[in-house]
Amino acid sequence: MIDSIGPNLVILVVGLLVFAAVFFLIFLLAERTSVKTQEVLRYAVFLGPALLLLAIGLLYPAGRTIYLSFMNKSGQEFVGLENYIWAFTTPEIQIVIRNTFIWVIVVPVFATIFGLAMAYLTDRMKFASVVKSLVFLPMAISMVGASIIWRFVYTFQPDEEKAEIGLLSAIVEAFGGEPNNWLLDAPLNTFLLIAVMVWIQTGFSMVVLSAAMKAIPDDIQEAAMLDGAGQLKRFFQVTIPMIRASIVVVITTTLIGTLKVFDIVRTMTGGNFSTSVVANEMYTQAFRQLNYGTGSTLAVLLLIAIIPLIWYNIRQLRLERTER
Repeated sequence: MIDSIGPNLVILVVGLLVFAAVFFLIFLLAERTSVKTQEVLRYAVFLGPALLLLAIGLLYPAGRTIYLSFMNKSGQEFVGLENYIWAFTTPEIQIVIRNTFIWVIVVPVFATIFGLAMAYLTDRMKFASVVKSLVFLPMAISMVGASIIWRFVYTFQPDEEKAEIGLLSAIVEAFGGEPNNWLLDAPLNTFLLIAVMVWIQTGFSMVVLSAAMKAIPDDIQEAAMLDGAGQLKRFFQVTIPMIRASIVVVITTTLIGTLKVFDIVRTMTGGNFSTSVVANEMYTQAFRQLNYGTGSTLAVLLLIAIIPLIWYNIRQLRLERTER
């Protein structure tokens, strides 16, 4: 191992020297050229590496994935739209698409509602920063870490002589209910996994919407109070319309993250018991079953679903800047 360090270190040093020499030559040439040429070189120097990395790390993989989606399992034979027909006609994959649809409806709606409620209720609270920090804390935990925490919440003890250690089972038992293995029952298990994502995203929604609320001029709130509007009426007729752009950004951002959800499902159920989503099934098809055709097809479907959301998000940000 020590013997291999020397040659690798030499290659690294030589590479850095070559890189520095290329940039030195570019700047040297730039000093002796016209202003117009200098501008072109400036764009080439600063944008060139970024565009190259974008092409290598994003455009080429995307093109390769689209190409493989029209190929067979091994990626050697063209099969046309066969993989796409498989995706929309196979019962198991229809369940996967249904679950993904449930995720993208429930998570953004509830995360935004809870975040908006927390932002409004803690706005004038005495220790608002402490409460907001606690609500935002799940955002600092990785998806895998959060999933492990919630697996303990959903743990079921089949032996009746032993005490329940899962929080949900213990609560149900305390109220006279009958605990069971929560992660085995479909479609309840899908909603239990969704609760983890909502728990994580609520902090993000709260921070963004709280900042938007603080940006509302006090004059508008005072004018509404003078007109006799109560607190609830001011919230729905003044606060909500004023932060509409921020709400849209929160919903679309959360929706994009939810479409790509993988860690929670993989960690808690592995996609079993009818809980799989498109991102998890894509991984299973491509890297567990080594079916590059179907795995790439699911990746393309995910890409197609995300592109309109990204476009809409960018459009809303541009409109917001224009209004300012």
